[in-house]
Amino acid sequence: MTVLGAIALPQIPPERLPEVAAAAEQSGLAELWLWEDCFWAAGSACAATVLAHTERLCVGIGVLPAPLRNVALTAMEVAALLRMHPGRVIPGLGHGVQDWMGQVGARVDSPLGLLREQLTALRALLHGATVDMSGRYVHLDRVALDWPPGTPPPLVAGASGPKTLRLSGELADGTVLTSATTPDGIRAARRLVDEGRAKAGRTEPHDIIVYLLSASGPNATERLAAARRRTGLPDTVGVAGDAHAIADAVHRWSAAGADTVVLEPLPDEPDPLAFVRFAGEQVRPLVE
Repeated sequence: MTVLGAIALPQIPPERLPEVAAAAEQSGLAELWLWEDCFWAAGSACAATVLAHTERLCVGIGVLPAPLRNVALTAMEVAALLRMHPGRVIPGLGHGVQDWMGQVGARVDSPLGLLREQLTALRALLHGATVDMSGRYVHLDRVALDWPPGTPPPLVAGASGPKTLRLSGELADGTVLTSATTPDGIRAARRLVDEGRAKAGRTEPHDIIVYLLSASGPNATERLAAARRRTGLPDTVGVAGDAHAIADAVHRWSAAGADTVVLEPLPDEPDPLAFVRFAGEQVRPLVE
């Protein structure tokens, strides 16, 4: 069965997150996803807020930019969230938008190399290991969490290019694909992820999490078309229409290999509460 989630865009003021989270939980959604985009609000702080105002909703952080963060701090934040809210956090790492990383002096020569080192170290720390690492970017000297999570979480990686997709298959438990991904793109990504899994000898399941650009309500088709033009996306990306039209798209994305489909509102979405309610109350029953 496909897991259905929705995104609370970073453009939502942080003080509104409690009401958005409550609407998502009341609607029956399984997951609410957050982004740590520069320079909106920190992913861990927003995740903590959502978790504190809900009881069962799972929170995905998709994703934390590795160049912006020390891996030990990321491990401490994730572990604390998991100890307070067991089983309800899906942490994700990515190599970050390089222009943003350059703005804060965090751009690195090898984003892929940094992501490899951080994924390796973060997994070990969240599993309670004492980590020594002297890499190109990550340097840890007998570092261990005093409060590791009782159960390590699934660790996901944001990926789009072939090398990052293979790396995600090798080191992560799931892969987050952007809303620019078509069904054919999902199938291609799965093949590359599986190449990475085979290289590492990994046989456990690896979830493919895909964002689906979604528009409903008045002028949905026109709004989606305008969003595509602004970002240069093809007509095969995203869906506009009522709950049935969006559920049909979820089924198509799922048939292409997505384990989780996360509905992404347009940037001009006027009512984030209405969007998550629509996703949970109207689309979810058609998908489950």
